[in-house]
Amino acid sequence: MKRVIALANQKGGVGKTTTAVNLAASLTATKRRVLLIDSDPQGNATMGCGIDKHAQSRTSCDVLLGDCSAVEALVAVEYGGFMLMPANQDLTAAEVRLLTMTVGREFKLRNALAPVREDFDVILIDCPPSLNMLTLNALVAADSVMVPMQCEYYALEGLTALMQTIEQIKESINPALEIEGLLRTMFDPRNNLANEVSAQLLEHFGDKVFRTMIPRNVRLAEAPSFGKPVLFHDKESRGALAYLALAGEMIRRDELPGAPVQPDTPDTPDSPDTPDSPDTPDSPDSPDTPDTPVLPDAPV
Repeated sequence: MKRVIALANQKGGVGKTTTAVNLAASLTATKRRVLLIDSDPQGNATMGCGIDKHAQSRTSCDVLLGDCSAVEALVAVEYGGFMLMPANQDLTAAEVRLLTMTVGREFKLRNALAPVREDFDVILIDCPPSLNMLTLNALVAADSVMVPMQCEYYALEGLTALMQTIEQIKESINPALEIEGLLRTMFDPRNNLANEVSAQLLEHFGDKVFRTMIPRNVRLAEAPSFGKPVLFHDKESRGALAYLALAGEMIRRDELPGAPVQPDTPDTPDSPDTPDSPDTPDSPDSPDTPDTPVLPDAPV
């Protein structure tokens, strides 16, 4: 499992950053070497990892502008065990400077990552909630795109525009770009609209929709304020188990690409404590991953 994955959706508030941080921690728990790149000027992924975005001397802005190498900008995340390329509001200035360039501006991130790609099993890029030059750099540098989205009407409209953008980039700049998968976030099975939109996604995108669904979860929402992935905030929460299940599903897809994918079965309102992961319905404390997570007090 060696690839660069961009987490993109031009609609804000759909769980991109939450997914980036918690998926990085979950993949690290399965003994993968993970790098998380914060490519959003808001710097939420940086703060969510417990790193002060204002105190960083080197950020993804410097990497994009060629002021430092990628390895010089990396910092270790205490809670999680993965590496982070932090970001702050300086990225806005970087985007403006990129727009003034006439040659090679779309390849800045790809070229910067080339020397460190082999040092990591997975590189995750948290994109800003817009289709701008920063997102374009991420999509050109990526091997695949993960699309976190809520199951609601406006999300479907935004998904159409994003798919068109991805197809244009694939045809013109990055022919290797693929869809990693669509991830249903903040999912509430008691919501009829959510179930209807989920059914439409499965109908149109089939096995490109992850079987794992990320539920609405208080612990998941609290974790960023503590500067920790939810796995270190509350390892037994439904949110933590769901992201571990997602990591396991990604690894199985990679190792068994031809394996059939069974239809999803969302949780019922009568079982609120069961994680939204059809891969582990009978043993929520043991997520179905090929490698047992190895970390302090990790769920087993």
